[in-house]
Amino acid sequence: MDFIKEYILRKEVIAPILIIIICMIVCKVASKIIVKAFSLKKTKGNEGKKKTIINLINNIVKFVVIALGILTILEIYGIDTQSLIASLGIAGLVVGLALQDILKDFIVGVSIIFDGTFSIGDCVEIGGFKGEVLASNLRTTKLKSATGEIKIISNRNVSDVINYTMENATLAIDIDVAYESDIKKVKEVLDKLCEKIKDEYNLKEISCLGIQELASSSIKFRIVANLPHGEQFDLAREIRKQVVLTFEKNNITIPYNQLVIHNG
Repeated sequence: MDFIKEYILRKEVIAPILIIIICMIVCKVASKIIVKAFSLKKTKGNEGKKKTIINLINNIVKFVVIALGILTILEIYGIDTQSLIASLGIAGLVVGLALQDILKDFIVGVSIIFDGTFSIGDCVEIGGFKGEVLASNLRTTKLKSATGEIKIISNRNVSDVINYTMENATLAIDIDVAYESDIKKVKEVLDKLCEKIKDEYNLKEISCLGIQELASSSIKFRIVANLPHGEQFDLAREIRKQVVLTFEKNNITIPYNQLVIHNG
């Protein structure tokens, strides 16, 4: 028993455990400080970029803390870390050549974050795959499509990015009315409807542009709205519903295809 106690109390056993605990505490405290520091910066519409940069800084801090912890533990066991670091410099060149793809991932990952190519929460298209950015770190980017598929892309393969979130989306809806309709009345009704929807949904811009097309069996009026990407689909359904209800109240006919047969 005395031998076991003496062994446990040796610095080679206690010190590494203490170092590991200290490293874990430092990582957690640093993470909280980083999050708090960024939360003080009240920048609108930049939450995704904040999360991405926070993840990057956390990863760098963890890497540095773990590296220092390992070097300290090696010193305790009597290993000459300076010679080790010098030898790793030569070995690093060989490893670097072998890990070119991973290094490319890191370099592109840093470029994506600081260039603002996209951030967590953005809707993007990369290599023909469209989805929401779930995660973006130094090695990979994770996208989730509207139907639930998740694609993980190595950062070195991220090219020709289409970011749908950087600018507002433009929604265009064509409304059909019969040729027998009072064109001025239809325009007035649609103008009032646009004002109503603008107030209800707090939109910056929505308007009826007027007649868009003289189709074979109807006159097409176009409504255009400018709004954040992702919201246009729900708004389009709401506009169509409101158009039907409003046209019913104002006795405006929405045409449908008819087949006329002449009996000779």
